[in-house]
Amino acid sequence: MMDYFDLLTEPRRPWLDTDRLRQKFLALASEAHPDRVHQSGSAEKEEVTRRYAQLNAAFLCLTEPKARLLHLLELELGSKPKDIQQIPPALADCFADIATQCRNADGFLAEKKQITSPLLQVDLFVRGQDWVEKLNGLQRNLREQREASVQAAQSLDTRWMAADGAARRELLPALEELYRLFGYYNRWERQIQERIVQLSL
Repeated sequence: MMDYFDLLTEPRRPWLDTDRLRQKFLALASEAHPDRVHQSGSAEKEEVTRRYAQLNAAFLCLTEPKARLLHLLELELGSKPKDIQQIPPALADCFADIATQCRNADGFLAEKKQITSPLLQVDLFVRGQDWVEKLNGLQRNLREQREASVQAAQSLDTRWMAADGAARRELLPALEELYRLFGYYNRWERQIQERIVQLSL
């Protein structure tokens, strides 16, 4: 497995400053950009294109918290963490609220598709805006929880960088928990956003 941290000359760690990482990526990518070798032979062009693609993949992976934590866990464990579908107790209420609101919004969207009367459509537009507000409230709550997880990742990063190999292994369960939390946040954010877009049409 390719080590994206090594490729971007970063230490393996749970948290990275994305602005600094972007600057480093841009510098490395400009040196490896395929346009720099447009007059070279096909073998050199292929190698530069491959390296450029690897740098892009590394940057995309390391800038997204869930992907970065998964990559770090895979490097440290030697395999992908087990797929666990159990909602953490701390997110159970949030999950129930999101599931209920999304289901209710889906019911409203199904009702909206059935209505063809312009007069009734005006009423539905107003109700649709109410649904958008409710879903925006869910997004704000989700972002607050995500920010708390970002802070937890930054705190864990401090402990990770101060630890040796054995102590780092003890931190892997906490890394795995954060990886799963970011996965839930990403999934729920997409589900809410899809409904907001549909309600806005």
